[in-house]
Amino acid sequence: MSTQAKNELAGATEIVLQLRWSDQDALGHVNNARIVTLMEEARIRWTREDGKTGRFEFGTVVASIQIDYKRPLYYQPEMVIRMGISRVGNKSFTVRGIGYQDDQPVFDSTTVMVPLAADGVSSRVLTDQERSWLEASLIPAAAARTRN
Repeated sequence: MSTQAKNELAGATEIVLQLRWSDQDALGHVNNARIVTLMEEARIRWTREDGKTGRFEFGTVVASIQIDYKRPLYYQPEMVIRMGISRVGNKSFTVRGIGYQDDQPVFDSTTVMVPLAADGVSSRVLTDQERSWLEASLIPAAAARTRN
């Protein structure tokens, strides 16, 4: 990873994930649907890394997810996802996750998350504690996506 990229992601949290034999497809690549599961695992571990946090007491839901695959992710014992927040709104926030293997980016993703209210269905405004925690993890948004 370039020095510039490392500096841009200084606020990111690094999550090491173990890859499973069942994650791969017939070509030895990690299946694209499994990447979504790996992103979910990293996001949950990250948001709950310090146990009972007092954040997102009633949970969060995924409102949107987008993944740009950069190169194949091959089955190996582990991979790294660097996670941070690229946007904080009033009732939602965007998690950016960049997957790495052998220090090279293999995917770049964004997941829009919405905190739930006590009824477990309605959205709610972020609390001051949640907003502060999210803002402490700000990283740049992904470059604009172009389609060929």
